[in-house]
Amino acid sequence: MRDYPFYLANEAIHPTAPTDDEAWLPVTDKYGGEVFARVARAGPGHIDEAIGAAAEAAEAMRRLRPYERQAILQHCVERFRERFDELAEALCLEAGKPIGDARGEVTRLIDTFRVAAEEAVRFGGEVMNLEISERARGYTGMWRWVPIGPCSFITPFNFPLNLVAHKVAPAIAAGCPFVLKPAERTPVGAVLIGEILAETELPPGAFSILPCEVEDADPFTTDPRLKLLSFTGSRKVGWMLKDRAGKKKVTLELGGNAACIVDGDAYVDDVVERLITGGFYQSGQSCISVQRILIHQDIYHPVVERLVDRVRELSMGDPRDEETFIGPVISQGDAERIVEWIREAEEGGGRVLAGGSRDGVMVEPTVVEDVPRSARLYQEEVFGPVVCVSSFSDFDAALAEADDSRYGLQVGVFTRDIHRAHRAWERLEVGGVVINDVPSFRVDNMPYGGVKDSGLGREGVRFAMEDMSERRLMVIRSGG
Repeated sequence: MRDYPFYLANEAIHPTAPTDDEAWLPVTDKYGGEVFARVARAGPGHIDEAIGAAAEAAEAMRRLRPYERQAILQHCVERFRERFDELAEALCLEAGKPIGDARGEVTRLIDTFRVAAEEAVRFGGEVMNLEISERARGYTGMWRWVPIGPCSFITPFNFPLNLVAHKVAPAIAAGCPFVLKPAERTPVGAVLIGEILAETELPPGAFSILPCEVEDADPFTTDPRLKLLSFTGSRKVGWMLKDRAGKKKVTLELGGNAACIVDGDAYVDDVVERLITGGFYQSGQSCISVQRILIHQDIYHPVVERLVDRVRELSMGDPRDEETFIGPVISQGDAERIVEWIREAEEGGGRVLAGGSRDGVMVEPTVVEDVPRSARLYQEEVFGPVVCVSSFSDFDAALAEADDSRYGLQVGVFTRDIHRAHRAWERLEVGGVVINDVPSFRVDNMPYGGVKDSGLGREGVRFAMEDMSERRLMVIRSGG
């Protein structure tokens, strides 16, 4: 058992009554179920104080020179590398993420801060030609990015390091103070990031990391001193927060039920290996996890047969085991919901080709054929290790089916036809189209985000920095 503080205005805060259970958020080992750590719980007074400190720190953050912001981010990169194993082990325990995947997320944490360090010194502006007509003769325009001010961040359980990094690192690079509410079930990674930030030369009040109960978190959304809310989480919660955010800017990274189209000219073995990763990595607990697979009828049977064989080979178990590919889902309630949706799909005519059951929080990797379009397993975000397979004969019809969703995050398209690739890019109403790979692919500098019910705005370091900044124009009239 280890006890962790929270961070308020750059300072570690420990409970004044450490024996009081109400002063702590317990963190469970998601596989074994036992409490392995406690994180100090921030209360309403702490949250109000943190927001006030961020507001007071806005000017000092704005005045940090780009090279100073870069040095802070580079320090974090070095310390993350030094504490690599500690970060991976904490992630494995608190999120139930297989240790190999946990190491991968720590690598992405490092990448995200490293890219932010690079962007900190090249995030500038533009000189504009204003002489578009005689009336503007002799005028020149210039605009630059300026920090938006104090930011509020709310992050989910499934990537406790890297989704925190995608808010914190751009904020520092852009010159914005922030308050962060990590997910109650996985707060340790965020607190460890705070421990390293506290070693830097960030101005007093520049950051606060405040694990707290949902009922105390309203100021993260409603407090007018905050100029931006960036939320990653469920569709339902995200849009509700936007409605309550007032005048502040809001960016949302919400859910998906990502489709993957496999055209008739795709290479079967390559496709299947990518589908295994895209559909079952991290037990499907990713908003861009492969959920709907549309396969051309000419190769449907070989793809599905190979996919089912590979799914049955996947190793389930303790995420600390190096051989484990499928670990637990985040809670028993989620495991029960996933299996309930599978049963509903079966009752509507779907056929389970592999998996379909659970043991506690362990859900078998599952392939379901011909899921009814009205089933929740097809319509909603399953957030579990389940894929739905069906066939198509017409590529344009497959595009229409992939697009027939309330979500619009990313789509994968396997094809060797460049014209079809461009047609998919042109027609699909999504944030990103990934050609010859699964929609689960993400590199941390690319613009990432969705449309429709999948959200507003884009992450990816430079694009998040734009959301955390405002354009400020200067116009110069030449004399004489």
